[in-house]
Amino acid sequence: MDQVNCLVANEWVCPEYFETRSQELIDATVQHVWITAASVVIGLLVAFPLALLARAGKGFAGPVLGLTTALYSIPSLAMFSLLLPVFGLSPALVITGLVLYSLTILVRNVMAGLAAVPAEAREAARGLGYGPGRLLWEVELPLALPAILAGVRIATVSTVALTTVGAIVDYGGLGGLIMDGLDSDFKAQVLTASVLCVALAIVADLLLLLLQRLLTPWTRVRAEAPGGRIRDSRIAKVAEPA
Repeated sequence: MDQVNCLVANEWVCPEYFETRSQELIDATVQHVWITAASVVIGLLVAFPLALLARAGKGFAGPVLGLTTALYSIPSLAMFSLLLPVFGLSPALVITGLVLYSLTILVRNVMAGLAAVPAEAREAARGLGYGPGRLLWEVELPLALPAILAGVRIATVSTVALTTVGAIVDYGGLGGLIMDGLDSDFKAQVLTASVLCVALAIVADLLLLLLQRLLTPWTRVRAEAPGGRIRDSRIAKVAEPA
């Protein structure tokens, strides 16, 4: 009886809410996850060539970074309004807006990661006959992964939060439940959806951190170089003769 009364009393914590609205919560969470994942993946695919363009010369870096920063400064309501004539009321509208917001983080982190690749690693690879394409994919990109994945983690957490804004066009995942709960003063729904958003951000960050550790084991393994210097074992591997 207490569980039923918590809905009637409109309490913040209400076990009955989970029992009666479980499918609604699952559907909203699934939508939230796939919109977030699609936005970050597409954002990374767009950010990578933009970062390569920006590092190609000083004449490109300013416009690329300026454009991504300008896009990030556009309020979400204005962004969706600008995209609405193109995409209509659809998930593509929300995803495109989230992709544009993620670019300022992802482009800068890709550039920072590539810029941090040690010059000796590049020279060693060129000495082994690596061309520009092979140098990028087999040497620079692997060594830049820690910075790139750090950017992906930040962009993912940010996108989890921004996805809720998609509720204004009915594609906001858990944001839809939060908005409906606020409109109807349904406390249990507001609290539950909000806590789930926070949980999603934390879980996503931890999973990406685990992925980063799996993909970049050399960041934890140091090799003792001649002369007592410590250098990255990945760099040492590239510098070794074939």
